[in-house]
Amino acid sequence: MDNEMTLTFLAISENEGLARVAVTGFIAQLDPTIDELSEFKTVVSEAVSNAIIHGYEEDGRGVVTVHAKREDDIVTVSVMDNGMGIEDVSRAMEPLFTTKSAMERSGMGFTIMDSFSDQLTVMSKWQEGTTVTFTKKFYSVRTAVM
Repeated sequence: MDNEMTLTFLAISENEGLARVAVTGFIAQLDPTIDELSEFKTVVSEAVSNAIIHGYEEDGRGVVTVHAKREDDIVTVSVMDNGMGIEDVSRAMEPLFTTKSAMERSGMGFTIMDSFSDQLTVMSKWQEGTTVTFTKKFYSVRTAVM
């Protein structure tokens, strides 16, 4: 393993930006392309937002943990909560499915997360929490230009 980090924070909306910035800083040493960086930030944002909004219903008391590890040019990130959990993961992964339709949400973002990562897994236990793990291989700007 080249590097590893863990960030734990309260499940409040403003901390979604904190998670994005922390993971962006973590992958910066890989010299990612702008597209890779943008896509990865989106995946982090979607996963953390789900933990806050769907896992803890924005109660401000729950805790979200983001764990990232880098091995060569491959980064794996897990976003974990001990919130509500997902009753039916395969249904939740359908485009536009949401548990918060009254909030005019356009889905839980799993389709986006899956398209912007090389591998996505969602492990959840109802009433116990969820872990979303995604992996991406990065190609440095220098490599992408050549």
